[in-house]
Amino acid sequence: MKNILYLLTAGALLFSSSIIAQQANNFAFYKNQMNVINPAYAGVDNQTQISGSIRSQWTGVKDSPQTQAVSFGTSLGKNLGFGISVLNDQTFIEKQTSVGIDLSYLVQLSEATDLYFGIKAGGNSFNINTSGLEFYNVDVDPAFASISSFSPNVGVGAFIKNDKYFLSLSVPKLVSFKDVKNDDGYAMVSTNRPVVYASGGYDFSLNPMETLVLKPSFMARYTTAAPVSVDFNAMLMINNNFEIGGMYRTDKAVAAMASVILSKKLVIGFAYEVSSRAELASAKNTNEIMLQFKF
Repeated sequence: MKNILYLLTAGALLFSSSIIAQQANNFAFYKNQMNVINPAYAGVDNQTQISGSIRSQWTGVKDSPQTQAVSFGTSLGKNLGFGISVLNDQTFIEKQTSVGIDLSYLVQLSEATDLYFGIKAGGNSFNINTSGLEFYNVDVDPAFASISSFSPNVGVGAFIKNDKYFLSLSVPKLVSFKDVKNDDGYAMVSTNRPVVYASGGYDFSLNPMETLVLKPSFMARYTTAAPVSVDFNAMLMINNNFEIGGMYRTDKAVAAMASVILSKKLVIGFAYEVSSRAELASAKNTNEIMLQFKF
């Protein structure tokens, strides 16, 4: 019975991770990890910035999804920007790592509005390690052999930024790819298709001194292989050094969020997310920690 429950849980996690792979990047602090999904964001505002995020999903489930992201962006001068991003996902026996190198180009639309175009080049490594699985038979089914693969890819994006608003549209992986190669009919995993990301936000000053600023934003994800997922965020900035707010995701999840800005350079954020899905009642919460440093 214990083995049956273990295999059922494993199957549910692998199914969930397949959905997550299609809807990659569900970070609540998506605005702080923008060039992971949009290469046009690299070097925005002529700044150099390093961001890191750790997301632990469904803490009540063993071997539940764990995601880490690190991104770097800087200006090269002459309207050029450069960035590097690494995204790592691990669920049960499945692990994916995406690495991208970004180049962006700035077109100044007006004194207050900038338009950035970007291109991303990189690849995705995929690994299934079955060495820790327990089987009923002495002989292991070859379909459960450990598998690894690597797929190169390219992506594009555009980003508009003003003092009050931003708009983002990107496809970080234009080429569909299979996570695992078909080896003599064994272990075929579903195809990863391009995901379109659209995001935007606007800052509303609530008083003349601008000590209170309301910052609503959204992040939409679309792919032909999964339902559309949209995050709606609202953060209230207080005295330009503290933000508090929340997020609602159409995938039936809500989150409380807060961040602290230290010396206008270091940002520390935490999100506490819960799901309203009945089948995830025992999965408990999802925790996310974000760090960002601007030079």
